[in-house]
Amino acid sequence: MTVDQNISSRINLMRILLICGIVFVHVPHDPDTSPFLGANGWFDWLRVFLGDSLFRIGVPCLSMISGYLLLRKGYASFDYGKVLRSKAMTVFLPFLIWNLALFGVALALQRVDITVGYLPDLWHSTSRDLATYALALEGLPINVPLYFLRDLFVCIVLSPVLLFLMRRAAVPVLVVLFLLAVVPELNLVIVIKRSILFSFALGMHLALRKADLKALDRFAWPGSIATLVAAVALSAAIYDTGPTFPWSVELFRNVLSIVGAFGVWMLSSIAIRSSLGQRLAATGSLSFWVFCAHYPLLVLMWMVWNRVGTVGAYPLFYVGSVVTALVILVISNAAIMRYASPLYQILTGSRGRKDKLAKSVSSRPVGSPHPMEPKLSQQRR
Repeated sequence: MTVDQNISSRINLMRILLICGIVFVHVPHDPDTSPFLGANGWFDWLRVFLGDSLFRIGVPCLSMISGYLLLRKGYASFDYGKVLRSKAMTVFLPFLIWNLALFGVALALQRVDITVGYLPDLWHSTSRDLATYALALEGLPINVPLYFLRDLFVCIVLSPVLLFLMRRAAVPVLVVLFLLAVVPELNLVIVIKRSILFSFALGMHLALRKADLKALDRFAWPGSIATLVAAVALSAAIYDTGPTFPWSVELFRNVLSIVGAFGVWMLSSIAIRSSLGQRLAATGSLSFWVFCAHYPLLVLMWMVWNRVGTVGAYPLFYVGSVVTALVILVISNAAIMRYASPLYQILTGSRGRKDKLAKSVSSRPVGSPHPMEPKLSQQRR
């Protein structure tokens, strides 16, 4: 199965939009600036809507995309050894580099009492906790969002098992994984975020079934509106009951984070028609850069804010930190890609190389041969 240009563009669009949304999820706050205090009225509700409701859809949606792309060419072309080697470089190595870099910086700074209280206290942690902060063995890594890369690589390691199950008993297995993902207080030792395993397996199943990814497009408007309405309803329930949610609200949030992926996908069919959507879809490896680098940047700005800001002005920090972080990340992404390309390839798992290839292809006149075509023709002769 091939992925046509429309589907490819929509996937890229969803990546950048959802990852930028994930930035809202990780904006720091403390007990004095909790949205559940209601000190800022509607603004606190908006924080809940963005960070605890709408953009919680991001991780399950991205993992579903990853599962689908793994088998987009079909079962026959699946080469586990090749996949494992490739993903070790594009997923696991960037996880190690970005997480261990923050781990090392925090370890050095905490020697002089900097970052203590903002990042885990590494010098007073047990060896078991240190292993988790460094490698996400049993919990969240020190660069918190990178748990997704850790869980994604676990899913890739398990892909032969998942592939076997999806071919032999897809429906019952998906039902079990869905229940494990949404029922509160259940735990899966192998993954940190339970929804990732289900979503990845579902993506594999859709690829194996050669599902028509445009089948829901005719319901794009009602599906998108229903997803937004559900997110608004969830945020209202969370805002009224938080910070400790009742079982039913937690269940609602878990279900929406998974089911909402279909609503976001339908929304992408509308957004990709706009010029802005097309431009965002062409940002390529920027989404990965934003994902890996945004958390340390937000923590740094939170540390600065706590020295110069006030509790009452927290809305200014919330908006300003997101805008500032995204501006810095866009500029740094372009600069490092241009002036330190080898480093950029390592940090992004060679995603920058794909961007350059895509640009070279798109810049060719229509009908002109691909740069590699003469060589391939010679080889065939």
